[in-house]
Amino acid sequence: MTLMEDAKKGIVTPSIEAVAKAEGIDPETVRSCVAKGLIAIPRNNRRETLPVGIGKYMSTKINANIGTSRDCIDIDAEIEKAKAAEALGAHAVMDLSTGGDLNEIRTRILKAVNIPVGTVPIYQAAASQKVVVEMTSDDMFNAVRKHAEQGVDFVTVHAGVNLNSLERLRQSDRIMNVVSRGGSFTLAWMLHNGEDNPFFAEFDYLLEIAKEYDMTLSLGDGMRPGCIADASDRPKFMEFITLGELVKRARAVDVQTFVEGPGHVPLNEIELSVRGMKELCDGAPLYLLGPLVTDIAPGFDHITGAIGGAVAGMYGTDFLCMVTPSEHLALPSLEDIKEGLLVTKIAAHTIDLIKEGPRERAWEQDTAMAYARRDLDWEKQFELAIDGDRARKIRDARKTESDACSMCGELCAVKIVKEAFAEKKKEE
Repeated sequence: MTLMEDAKKGIVTPSIEAVAKAEGIDPETVRSCVAKGLIAIPRNNRRETLPVGIGKYMSTKINANIGTSRDCIDIDAEIEKAKAAEALGAHAVMDLSTGGDLNEIRTRILKAVNIPVGTVPIYQAAASQKVVVEMTSDDMFNAVRKHAEQGVDFVTVHAGVNLNSLERLRQSDRIMNVVSRGGSFTLAWMLHNGEDNPFFAEFDYLLEIAKEYDMTLSLGDGMRPGCIADASDRPKFMEFITLGELVKRARAVDVQTFVEGPGHVPLNEIELSVRGMKELCDGAPLYLLGPLVTDIAPGFDHITGAIGGAVAGMYGTDFLCMVTPSEHLALPSLEDIKEGLLVTKIAAHTIDLIKEGPRERAWEQDTAMAYARRDLDWEKQFELAIDGDRARKIRDARKTESDACSMCGELCAVKIVKEAFAEKKKEE
């Protein structure tokens, strides 16, 4: 029995209880939303992991991408990244490995962290052959089953990439065509074999596997725009329509889903994308990388992604995939992972400040910081900060004898007004 089945029957499971407690809301609200597919709690029935709620009324969650490439195979380094991401507050990690012993890498990551782990099974299917297009439908589904058996909590499948979306792509004037790696594998396979995407054509079989292991399906954005010029075009929206249909089919058989969204989108089109996806996908939890709001900031794309993520959160995004400074440039280092995660945490918190559900707790944090700043209570400020160690190091490196910061010293506005009020009170 899946979590969604239990929820539809009115059962408040331990996972639902744990999520409700963590979020500070009524368990019945969580149960109802899980039953409707508005909240997903990705948790494979073969793995004990921390229950994480993603979706309506939930605080904004963060995923960290890790994994080897064929050019850089260092399993220990990826394990260190996974552990660091969890320690810094990531709510999930995705293993995107394409190089080395993929089964061993995945096994070790699953053991290393206590948060949900996601994968992209088509990477392993493609790796099973010398050429990507020579993988078979069996290779693709066998990879999904293998990942499920190992305990993977959610898998990205680009089931919305089909012959219809391929035709839309052919008719478009895109500059970047397809930038999703899984999407490109799928399209190349379709063109080579002259057949539709097996994950779309045999979606019912995919649902059978997911249901057996209570594994959540992350419906991937294989047609996402890879540059600002390609945003909000027909291929992207054609995929949205298909994903909405697949969400309904998954809910009908009690399989949890969330939906992945566009990559590069200018600020003024983010609302259109997010609201469009939410409407077409019947309120399913929305998982975005970015979106990146400009193409000219390599080395700073963690910032362009955080800007886009914060704006997207205003309109309903539930789950942010962190972007690192090495996006578009290289496999991220440990420091890149840390930097990207912290910047994404800032974006997630700014969303929570205005989001129904977590808003009250987020405001409490900011209000506490306001009081700490008013009182020049530095220890409290460091305690409340996203990265207190970094804040402390910056202050200590440029500290003066004043109890204010070295930017203003004794000319500190907060200190002057505080002392003025205190003096006036004495006179009265």
